[in-house]
Amino acid sequence: MYTFDKQLPDTAFDAAVTRTKQVLADNGFGVLSEIDVQKTMKSKLDADLPGYLILGACNPKMAFEALKLEPRVGAMLPCNVIVREQENGVVEVSAIDPVASMQAIGNAELQAVAGKVQAMLSDVVKAL
Repeated sequence: MYTFDKQLPDTAFDAAVTRTKQVLADNGFGVLSEIDVQKTMKSKLDADLPGYLILGACNPKMAFEALKLEPRVGAMLPCNVIVREQENGVVEVSAIDPVASMQAIGNAELQAVAGKVQAMLSDVVKAL
């Protein structure tokens, strides 16, 4: 598995986005970027999708540690967290598993940093 996932039944999409951002902040993550996939697909392809937002989450301390160990790791940052409304109306939040995403880089020290971030993001998803 490459993500940590949690369904939020009886939660509106906008409320799930707000809650996700708050829990990320409470756990030391800032949101560096937001990509509104629903809006983009509508404007570029005239395709309709349920709510789908990608949050680029970053813990500056962990990102700095990773960059010191592997300067090109920035190509894999920030850690993406998605909030999406499924076809049945249930909102799901998914966070990338940084250990899974960093497997391609053969750096044991970087894997240790990824393990710390993995635990932090897992805690975020559990707290939702």
